[in-house]
Amino acid sequence: MLIAIDFDGTIVEHRYPEIGEEKPFAVQTLRMLIQERHQLILWSVREGQLLDEAVQWCRERGIEFYAVNRDYPEETAAGNDHFSRKIKADIFIDDRNLGGLPDWGTIYRMIHEGKTWHHLINEALTGQMDCGTRRRHRRPWWKRFLNIK
Repeated sequence: MLIAIDFDGTIVEHRYPEIGEEKPFAVQTLRMLIQERHQLILWSVREGQLLDEAVQWCRERGIEFYAVNRDYPEETAAGNDHFSRKIKADIFIDDRNLGGLPDWGTIYRMIHEGKTWHHLINEALTGQMDCGTRRRHRRPWWKRFLNIK
């Protein structure tokens, strides 16, 4: 899967133009996704030296991106009439996402297990566990109140 990931506010706390502290479990999650053969694109507003610093920060922590601010490593604006900074990816991970950025454990689970927010919310509401079992529930309050079985 091709995954585009923002840097500031997503992998690290938002301190642009400085590099903030790592978001909890971001680096570990990205390394696991790379081990599972996902292709990661660093998708950032950073350019020039600021972008180089972000790439180096990630590299020092064992994160090598498939591409940086482009669809594939060899893509260039020169000679490409259709070059665009708009990345074409299967998934985008960004702190500016509608609803905010989930924690990195949830992000990993969504990608690894192929789950959506809808799946995770339904699991939480119905009490389903990862192994497919359900917690035992008592009757709803209104059935108890009306003494309905």
